[in-house]
Amino acid sequence: MIGDVVLRSLDRGAIAFLATLAAIGILVPVLNLVLPPTSSFHLSSYFVALFGKYVCLALLALSIDLIWGYCGILSLGHGAFFALGGYAMGMYLMRQIGTRGVYAHPVLPDFMVFLNWPDLPVYWYGFQHFAYAAFMVVLVPGLLAFVFGWFAFRSRVTGVYLSIITQALTFALMLGFFRNNFGFGGNNGLTDFKDILGFNVQAAPTRAALFVTSMLALMVGFIICRVVVSSKFGKVLVAIRDAEARTRFLGYRVEAYKVFVFTLSACMAGIAGALYVPQVGIINPSEFSPGNSIEAVIWVAVGGRGTLTGAVLGAVLVNYGKTYFTSGLLAPYWLFVLGGLFIAVTLLLPRGVVGTIHYHWREWRERRRLTAPVPNAAPRPAE
Repeated sequence: MIGDVVLRSLDRGAIAFLATLAAIGILVPVLNLVLPPTSSFHLSSYFVALFGKYVCLALLALSIDLIWGYCGILSLGHGAFFALGGYAMGMYLMRQIGTRGVYAHPVLPDFMVFLNWPDLPVYWYGFQHFAYAAFMVVLVPGLLAFVFGWFAFRSRVTGVYLSIITQALTFALMLGFFRNNFGFGGNNGLTDFKDILGFNVQAAPTRAALFVTSMLALMVGFIICRVVVSSKFGKVLVAIRDAEARTRFLGYRVEAYKVFVFTLSACMAGIAGALYVPQVGIINPSEFSPGNSIEAVIWVAVGGRGTLTGAVLGAVLVNYGKTYFTSGLLAPYWLFVLGGLFIAVTLLLPRGVVGTIHYHWREWRERRRLTAPVPNAAPRPAE
């Protein structure tokens, strides 16, 4: 039953895209673990972690494309859900350090010992178990998105007003997590991770496994989004995006559709953040920065809003450019490059890279169909 639904939602382009992701997910660990370092095709653990970071950010972009490209919800605070998932995973990783920390406390993380916390806060309980942490990775962002969406969408807050409110939400969370008495490491955040599921997070096999897990999460997220947007539910989302008042007049509960897709998108962003943290080795309040959320929207715009594959491609391309430009002489001008890229895409490629390719491909096929020679009609029988 579920397999039939998934197969119906995947066209040839989607299957080819998934096959490409699967090939990359196999090739990168092989080049890292199997080939010797002396080989010209060997990939270092640094590049494996870097590519894993790109994959996690691509999953974040995919979650934004689901709500913005297909439902018209422009969230400028989706980085909050990404960071909350990251903090949930970071709390688990901090509980795994134990007596190997600087202060060798068996229960309290180092920053709590430094700040003279007498006991572990209640909201840290349970994070020594991976299953509980994984559950919170999904629950906390999803619950926040559900509560926020319930009040915002029932109040019919839309457009730029909703974007501003989401931006205010992530800014408020950033200010809270910067406080030392909030219990999440303050300005320094959570870092110095040792193990995940008993494996050294710095070891090459662990980094390769995290990369493969991130790639699998991206593939599953893509399939979920394809199932959603290709169903009747997805057609209603597009109707809400294009004519919300008319869709409501037809009897659809617009608020319920928006709350569901917004919550699903937040859960995907939380999973992306959880996979991101062990690969970069730190999570701090800067991940809540509204600028990060705006940058993620730019990834989707560059790749192509409402295409899914474009969101993934845009996230990888822009972040690769960020890595390249911020490591040389152009590092001080990266923000200008990013802003210029967004303006150029808005003016020259309003559909994004993938959206423009799809548009011209459809036009070419339509022209080819119209100009194709019509075969001679069979002679009509005599009456």
